[in-house]
Amino acid sequence: MRVLCTTLGSPSHGRAQLPLLRALARAGHQVLVVTTDHLAPVFRDDDVQVNAALPEFPPMAAVGRYLAELEDTADPADPMAALTRLMLRIVAGPAVKPHLDLLLPLAREFRPDLILRDGMDMGAVLTAELLDVPQLPTPSGFSNILDPAEVLPHLNERREELGLPAQDDPLSVVPHGRVDYVPPAFSFAHHLPRTWAYRQAVDVERGGALPKWAAALPTDRPLVYAAIGTALPVMRERMADQPVPLPVKLPDVTESLRAIAQAAAELEDCTVVVSTSGMPLDTEELPGHVHVATRVPQPLLLESVDLFVTHGGFNSIREAMRTGTPLAVLPHFGDQHANAARAEELGLGRHITDHSAAGIADACRKLLADPAPRARARAAQLAMLTLPEVEHAVGDLEGIAG
Repeated sequence: MRVLCTTLGSPSHGRAQLPLLRALARAGHQVLVVTTDHLAPVFRDDDVQVNAALPEFPPMAAVGRYLAELEDTADPADPMAALTRLMLRIVAGPAVKPHLDLLLPLAREFRPDLILRDGMDMGAVLTAELLDVPQLPTPSGFSNILDPAEVLPHLNERREELGLPAQDDPLSVVPHGRVDYVPPAFSFAHHLPRTWAYRQAVDVERGGALPKWAAALPTDRPLVYAAIGTALPVMRERMADQPVPLPVKLPDVTESLRAIAQAAAELEDCTVVVSTSGMPLDTEELPGHVHVATRVPQPLLLESVDLFVTHGGFNSIREAMRTGTPLAVLPHFGDQHANAARAEELGLGRHITDHSAAGIADACRKLLADPAPRARARAAQLAMLTLPEVEHAVGDLEGIAG
């Protein structure tokens, strides 16, 4: 079987695909990943073919096209909703064509039997329809917040331009379902119910191991891990040269990191590990119970953590569920706000609405003192362990591909 996979956005999108692609490659299937220069290194250690032909996402020309309209309709009470609408317009709007012009010739040459796509990639949806092959989105936060009814008219416009028949069913964007790594009872998807669910993998990074200093962390007190993820730093970098400002102000990632570090300093009865994702942080005034690292193998560290302070990216949410770790979610943009609300709704932790150091520290103390989130996180972990391992996806995908 020949499988084409597309990856856009941030490195977390590629890491979510790795377990699935590895299983396919181990089973002897040929896998071609079409992605960007920025994301190609995610796949460098795996037995897949990589073509970094795609432009960075989102395309800046498409952003400028919709900004004025969204600025007029932005709700001051929910400013991030405007940014979400902007992303929905971009992924299914006229900007799909330049993406499709690059992807389609590669797909025609590769002749895939199946397309696994980034949740944001509507160009891959249209490519699959043009080639008459099945396609499924891989796990991503964007798929969780995607409203097919809102995307359908824009996607039908693209279909008309390509001579494809228009569709009446909004779920035509996922005619064969989608891949997920969480149980249906703990789903974070708002509009895409049909799923092929497999167990979240722990060993996503090859050869992963905790740094040696981790073995010396005190074990007679709660261990708290805090991380800001990769999506916001990537997004801010992409938008830095955008001549027209966004209708909402993106959170300042350095300010958020400083607040997390200050909150960590206040948690004197804990040991706190803070991962900076390479962002600058002044550590001179931090007390000894706070350990700062550029990055750590997150899935491994979470196996021993009592509380995870996270931006709420879907990868991080799943990894915490896999290890039964309660969540303190400090969302920044995109699907993270919806993830924070859903985590709290499921009883897995708290949505932190006070982003100050005092607010973060207070939420952490309350979560550490409350046994309910730990019990609920353990229930999610047990439910996740009932799912088939990701190798089981190979037979399912073979069946879909015929």
